[in-house]
Amino acid sequence: MTADRPPTRRDPGAPLPGFELARRGEAAITASELEVALEVAHAACDRARAEILPRFRRVDVETKRDGSPVTEADRAAERAIREVIEAAFPGDAILGEELGSTRAASRRWVVDPIDGTIAFARGIPLFTTLVALLVDDEPVLGVIDLPAVDDRIAGVRGGGAWRGRERIGVSSTERLSDALVCHGDLFCFERAGLRPLYDRISHAVPKLRGYTDAFGHLLTLSGAADAMVDCDLNPWDAAATRVLAEEAGGVCWVRARDGGAKLDLIFGNPTIVGALGELLVGLE
Repeated sequence: MTADRPPTRRDPGAPLPGFELARRGEAAITASELEVALEVAHAACDRARAEILPRFRRVDVETKRDGSPVTEADRAAERAIREVIEAAFPGDAILGEELGSTRAASRRWVVDPIDGTIAFARGIPLFTTLVALLVDDEPVLGVIDLPAVDDRIAGVRGGGAWRGRERIGVSSTERLSDALVCHGDLFCFERAGLRPLYDRISHAVPKLRGYTDAFGHLLTLSGAADAMVDCDLNPWDAAATRVLAEEAGGVCWVRARDGGAKLDLIFGNPTIVGALGELLVGLE
């Protein structure tokens, strides 16, 4: 009589099929170049704040062709960010949500002047400004700024993640039953074909919170939340998180769709992300 073979188990730390683990990579940029670039990114976020905050709760809202909202604050903030970057690095490319792409170059800045325009337009102070630098398509620098509550986290490849002079990191929670997990809007799960994923998480995680947009990213990367599942993102929504997750001691699983035009992320505390992966086996 032949003994039954034990069931095959996946590595709990390995990304789900279809997802890849975001890594630092080896794109050619020195530590000193990153330090200068980070100073410029901070200056760009400061300039964006100067355009955004005076317009908060004092601006009209328009609707773009894709149905998403936009305001003059979005456009003014992106113009300010571009001016700072172009003055410092005239040869770099820039991709922004509102004003599109400039030239092609090995160094490319990716900008979302107001991530969470719905929140901004409704007077909710949980919108962010996102600035990231990619070298040969690898994110090497990221900033998530929360202007209305004066919070900002930032980091560069190999340099850790920081809130001002305080080094930050993902949480150390060990059990999914104790975890606070963030997620984006439900319709984004549906667009990504991942509604069953949301349904399973909603039944298994007691503290599941809809802290959407990069506000949820900031909470997760700074350890206030344990993990986040965010679907149907644009490249400018995800670039900063892709580098900051590893610098904060976490992991970031990335699934690219539509030729990289859309991204799905699962990121945060490695133990909790792994537990979510176990939970989702069979849905990928």
